[in-house]
Amino acid sequence: MIKELKYFFYISIILFTFFLTLKYYFSDDNKKKSYRSFKQINEIITKYSENLILLKNDTNEIVEYVERNTDKDKKNYNFWKLITSND
Repeated sequence: MIKELKYFFYISIILFTFFLTLKYYFSDDNKKKSYRSFKQINEIITKYSENLILLKNDTNEIVEYVERNTDKDKKNYNFWKLITSND
């Protein structure tokens, strides 16, 4: 009998905790707090984004292009041609 009461007590505590958690999660007070926090986060992001320092772009014409065919004696191979050829 004590064993059954103990199990009943454990299950009732678990269900009670689950019920209170869901009640708080779906409450209007919690929804208001979450919406307010989202709004504050957005305001903070916009405030910081307005104060960002923009750096000058100094990467113009950095890349130097090299001719591909510098060595004329070298063969050009294609992967699919190597697979399909029997030579």
